[in-house]
Amino acid sequence: MKARFEEIITTWERLCELNKLSTQKVSHNAIDHIDEICQRFIAASSFVMVASRGPDGRLDLSPKGDPAGFVAVLDEKTLAIPDRPGNNRLDTFENLLAHPEVGLFFMIAGHEQTLRVSGKGWIVRDSSLQKRFKVHGRAPNTVLVVSVEEAFMHCPKCMIRSSLWDYGLWPVQADVATFAEAKLAHEALTKKRPPEMQALIDDDRAKRLD
Repeated sequence: MKARFEEIITTWERLCELNKLSTQKVSHNAIDHIDEICQRFIAASSFVMVASRGPDGRLDLSPKGDPAGFVAVLDEKTLAIPDRPGNNRLDTFENLLAHPEVGLFFMIAGHEQTLRVSGKGWIVRDSSLQKRFKVHGRAPNTVLVVSVEEAFMHCPKCMIRSSLWDYGLWPVQADVATFAEAKLAHEALTKKRPPEMQALIDDDRAKRLD
């Protein structure tokens, strides 16, 4: 890797030099709990990404989505996220069995700010908590509970640069592979064609969202 590039940054001092920072780590607006500002943001968020680290050291990023406010603030140091049906890979939960550290990245559609939270994650089965997260009469089998250690609002520059919420600037998607095409290619499912796979995906979407 080193021979491929002119320089690979390996020290904090060099990183500060290139970014015109002092050698002291720059303080930011992080707090160690979920305050009223963070609560309001979480209540309006319908999408969160969960970062975790596996036993092999590899990082994983798992998206979670539900109606706005689906992440519950149990108290100022504790969040709860229902685990809905998905691909059953269980990547995040498998990772937590080895390393409890997690990072959360909350987004609100149309909103430029984001919220970052980090702490320890736990795989929980609790009847009252599961009942709280019922959707269409179905409770989640497990709940991800996060013990909060740090939270802070992220500056909006990345959202502004990406024009993520500006529909007029959204890219043309004609050349982007469909989920059906990706599954066929990545799973080497040679016996199925895209229309067949898409039909299975559509059926799964209709029946297994809760």
